[in-house]
Amino acid sequence: MKIGVVGTGYVGLVAAACFAENGNSVIGVDIDDAKIQALLKGQIPIYEPGLAEIVVQNVAEGRLRFTTDITVAVRECDVLFIAVGTPQDEDGSADLQYVLKVAEQIADAMNGPKIVVNKSTVPVGTAAKVKAAIEARTKHPVSVVSNPEFLKEGAAVDDFLKPDRVVIGTSDPRAEAIMREMYEPFVRTGKPILVMDNVSAELTKYASNAMLALRISFMNEVANLCDSTGADVEMVRKGMATDSRIGPAFLFPGLGYGGSCFPKDVKAIDHTSREYGSPMDIVAAVERVNAKQKTIMLPRMEKLLGGFAGKKVAVWGVAFKPRTDDIREAPALFIIEGLLEKGATVSAYDPKAMDHAKRSLPKSVQWAKNGYDALEGADALLLATEWNEFREPDFLKMKALMRRPLIFDGRNIFNPKTVKSLGFEYVGVGRR
Repeated sequence: MKIGVVGTGYVGLVAAACFAENGNSVIGVDIDDAKIQALLKGQIPIYEPGLAEIVVQNVAEGRLRFTTDITVAVRECDVLFIAVGTPQDEDGSADLQYVLKVAEQIADAMNGPKIVVNKSTVPVGTAAKVKAAIEARTKHPVSVVSNPEFLKEGAAVDDFLKPDRVVIGTSDPRAEAIMREMYEPFVRTGKPILVMDNVSAELTKYASNAMLALRISFMNEVANLCDSTGADVEMVRKGMATDSRIGPAFLFPGLGYGGSCFPKDVKAIDHTSREYGSPMDIVAAVERVNAKQKTIMLPRMEKLLGGFAGKKVAVWGVAFKPRTDDIREAPALFIIEGLLEKGATVSAYDPKAMDHAKRSLPKSVQWAKNGYDALEGADALLLATEWNEFREPDFLKMKALMRRPLIFDGRNIFNPKTVKSLGFEYVGVGRR
């Protein structure tokens, strides 16, 4: 099948590479010529495990091409995915200007019937807007499909190649048949392809992310209650997770969620609910709880350290989660800025995200070459991102490097009894 993917960001590049990996002929389109040239040389603009290998291999074998000319992709391809950004407006709604601009460009280049697929995360009613935008500029027939992505950063390639489900929004039998043909190779283990109307498919994406964000925020509030009552959130979590009605996923408390999806999508579905006169009070609360959660560690640190002036704090991890270099809405950024404002010296390390963080954080942040280097002379360590390499460190080496052996474990990855037995002071999130 001949597939065009407009937008080579996180979603678009993964989709283009994975469709090519299955033998399709794929053209990736982007307006950024420097990015296109880099991709043709095998240089990947994001860190995502396994992605670089797939891109390089499929470019070399001719199944994957990249161009800045959208007309080439439209005229050569039968199916065109729109995978451009939908940034958040000030009112929380999704900005569709880039999606609709691509729709117009597709319309102007059409040379026959096309299937246009919304892969970007878009609000209810976007498929109708895209269809109207295209039909206003061309006589050629078009079918617009909603096909939301459910990719986890750090596991996006596996998620695309082995999805839990594929959601297809369309009322066109021909488009449904073609979309099924495209996705059948990914669901050979029996995972479902769910076909529904466009509006339901659009809402499924937002509702899914809102539910996951809700679980995170709920557990963060449970952890805070544990801190107040003396309970241990790890025990509470296990007691909840073994209930088959609840399950274990997304029940780990911490410093709050971040990234490109949850913060934006929670605000977007909240805006949509109010726009349609059905306000989702729980969703609004999720956002408030998450914003509050990003603030809880600073006062605890300040109290134990007796203020931040003249103190050095080491920070392990600045990405919003492990296995990605994405720092968007990362709790670590908020905390580091707070530490600096209160007079602390900050030495930070992240395995993959430091280049991005250096462009976002004040120049006064000291960037270490590894985790141990960040600890030298530190009065405390804040663990902000649970990278695997942080899970089993040499605690005796850490203690020797630090001025004060004090750990603030923002992701609860250390065993409190173990680190205390080695002479550390320990503060987790809801841990006894």
